[in-house]
Amino acid sequence: MSDDTQQPIVVKRIKKGGGGHHGGAWKIAYADFVTAMMAFFLLMWLLGSTTQGDLKGISEYFSTPLKVAMAGGSGSGDSSSVIQGGGEDLSRAHGQVKKGDIESEKRSLNLQALRADFERQERARLEGLKGDLEQMIDSTPTLRQFKSQLLLDLTSEGLRIQIVDEKNRPMFDSASSELKPYTKEILHEIGRALNRVDNRISLSGHTDATPYSGGDKGFGNWELSTNRANASRREMIAGGMRENKVMRIVGLASTILYDKQDPYNPTNRRISIVVMNKRTEEAILRDGNNTDIGDEGDAGQQVEQAASRLPAASTPAAR
Repeated sequence: MSDDTQQPIVVKRIKKGGGGHHGGAWKIAYADFVTAMMAFFLLMWLLGSTTQGDLKGISEYFSTPLKVAMAGGSGSGDSSSVIQGGGEDLSRAHGQVKKGDIESEKRSLNLQALRADFERQERARLEGLKGDLEQMIDSTPTLRQFKSQLLLDLTSEGLRIQIVDEKNRPMFDSASSELKPYTKEILHEIGRALNRVDNRISLSGHTDATPYSGGDKGFGNWELSTNRANASRREMIAGGMRENKVMRIVGLASTILYDKQDPYNPTNRRISIVVMNKRTEEAILRDGNNTDIGDEGDAGQQVEQAASRLPAASTPAAR
């Protein structure tokens, strides 16, 4: 027997299985499918709830994205909603409109009515100041004894406070701008009270019709009344009034008499303090000429402004 017959025979069998474990690939595929479906239904919901204007804006964005991105405006999803691209609610028929398509609410201001309202309020404040001054006069012993010499009234220019002379109780020394001690006290009290309002004041000096005698040549009632008004200004500031409250100082001599029936009456010698309203201030700042006077009783105020521009020596003087 040969060696070949004794060699073992090896039989190789291939074992075929009936299908093994496939892993988790199917789970990933299923998750992708569910995500796609959710995105699809979300897209359908958005398309159904988005307004026509927003849809148009989205369409324009994808049509010309570069233009919209750089220039903005219509097509970039702008709308009247706080959230870009959305409307105020889902029931709106049009969510996106051009800025120029929205008509802004037009409001008109009645300047005349506003000014009239301001003037009413200002007059009320001045009336309140008048009441405060009258109460201060009654409650202050120093002022109470001179109550008859303190005259308060409201004019078209504002609140007018006049301090007048009496026969035996003048404010100034005769033919002088030196204030009497009690006049200084009156001016101190009034000056401090005027700080309560923002209105500025005008000071005017007046004399009676008695011709001024003595003194330097050319010095008369015009100069005397001006000096007395300026002396009053200095005293009010010394008493505590703010310096920037004074806007105008004029000397009027005897051109505007308090007692027109008796030009020599001592009451014509006086100091007038006007707490000016806004209209009067504006008139002075504008040109100093056109103060609006409302009634005939205040016609003297027009003369006052005109007289302040006359030459100092053009009119006879008084005491």
